[in-house]
Amino acid sequence: MKTFINNYLNYSTVSHLETGDFPGPIVTISRKAGCSARRIAIKLSKILTGYSYRSDTKTEVEWKWVNKEIVKNAIKEMDEEITKVDAGDNEQLKKHLKEVTRAFSNESVGDINDPKIIETIKNVICKLAVDGRYIIVGRASNIILKDLPNKLSVKLEAPEEWRVNRIMQMQNISLAEAQDYIKEYDLQRCNFIKEISGRNPTNDDFDLIFNYSTMLDDQIVDTIINVLRNKKIITTGDF
Repeated sequence: MKTFINNYLNYSTVSHLETGDFPGPIVTISRKAGCSARRIAIKLSKILTGYSYRSDTKTEVEWKWVNKEIVKNAIKEMDEEITKVDAGDNEQLKKHLKEVTRAFSNESVGDINDPKIIETIKNVICKLAVDGRYIIVGRASNIILKDLPNKLSVKLEAPEEWRVNRIMQMQNISLAEAQDYIKEYDLQRCNFIKEISGRNPTNDDFDLIFNYSTMLDDQIVDTIINVLRNKKIITTGDF
């Protein structure tokens, strides 16, 4: 994975991973079906930026959670960077930059198995990591960025019965439908990670694992911030 990261950094004029010149921290959040990672990401971004009532002051440093618009902007910037280097040799990669948006705009990623599209997904996630101060939900970002400094990888999980009941309530579907949804979602996530890394995901891929059924969102966010501080990934001046 480190070889791939360095390949992307050849296009970047602002970062040098080998010398430790890395512009900003990253948080990745993975989740089991039924756990609201997006809600955690949005709250975390607001607090780290200083927009929340829980922060004493608003800072100039903005944290963002990665949505479709963020990905589109990253793709546009990568397209421009690649063109500056060599438009001819990188024309194929530029085409796939347009296709990768689907992986961030749809919940389902299990059917993405085109090696070129997967490589492009890796490129986009590395681009976001190079920029720094992003919160990336899913898309195997914790594995893609495994060798990067200044990163905290979080996983949200819960007992299957609890997740099934929550999906039933959220989507107003039957028990059988919720069970099928959980099974299909978790299988697709596992298959996508296999396509990315060539292996099944394990708990060793994460720094923090939360039982979402026993903790409130604010408790999870508080813990993440405290760990970021203790690991010196952020300081008080960062937010």
